Amino acid sequence: MPHTLDTRSNFLALPKEHSQYETSQIAVLPVPYEHTVSYGGGTKDGPKAILKASQYVEFYDEEFDRELCFDVGIATLRALSFGGKNPKVNKEAVAFIENKVEALINDEKFVVILGGEHTISQAPVSAFYKKYPDLSVLQFDAHSDFRDEYEGNKYSHASVMARVAETIDPSRIVQVGIRAQAKEEAQFIKEHNVNTFYAFDIRQGKYIRMLKHWEDQIIDKLTDTVYITFDLDYFDPSIMPATGTPEPNGMFWHETMNILQRLGKKKKIVGFDVVELAPMTNLHHPDVTAAKLVYKIMNYAFQSA
Repeated sequence: MPHTLDTRSNFLALPKEHSQYETSQIAVLPVPYEHTVSYGGGTKDGPKAILKASQYVEFYDEEFDRELCFDVGIATLRALSFGGKNPKVNKEAVAFIENKVEALINDEKFVVILGGEHTISQAPVSAFYKKYPDLSVLQFDAHSDFRDEYEGNKYSHASVMARVAETIDPSRIVQVGIRAQAKEEAQFIKEHNVNTFYAFDIRQGKYIRMLKHWEDQIIDKLTDTVYITFDLDYFDPSIMPATGTPEPNGMFWHETMNILQRLGKKKKIVGFDVVELAPMTNLHHPDVTAAKLVYKIMNYAFQSA
């Protein structure tokens, strides 16, 4: 049985009766992996910061008029360790994460992963794909992450979606908020029919249709079962400065919640990750924003439960 964190350190500071592994429908897995960051570091501290900040997030969600954490239970597992004399990196680290996630899926848990750098996301996609062969991936991000390799490493955070595209059909990848990429990535997107919704196109109203919101254009590209990977640099730096590679002209909270709300109503969210938080000393609002995001996605995923 996986070791779970107690009230002093678990997600939302939940009491024991609502955070035991056996009785909880949701399992939160902290994955403090950091090996290939290319600008600002600190993502290894992201999971701990999210858990700490979550203790100041309210149990009650006014949008749903419920306290989801008490309805379904949320167990927070001990963080994965990649250290030791022979630290796990690259392919070995990804396989390690995948095995842990697969075990949680087999226990019929709704899996939430807290990163860590974006490299980790290819592991849960592979694990969920084994159970849901029609799986699609919704990526919130400033960067495409479709470089075949970066700085000589195929397991770089900048290559994570290239690895995901080796697991699922690239046409089942939907990207939102992209505003920084290499030419080769843009070519890959065109050649492999990746559904990329660029930030500048969204801002200029490209996806607005009569009687249809632009958010619905995104959801229509997804299959019935969806895994979400959420790189926090998707958000504008004004609300999310605590990330390694912030990019201007990012997306904001309300429009993001609109996407997630519609997604939860129309599709089945099977799991998700939130990655790339690099906590900043004496600046707490990004950590709280990340923690609130995690709980909101949980609520959207379970809104019909």
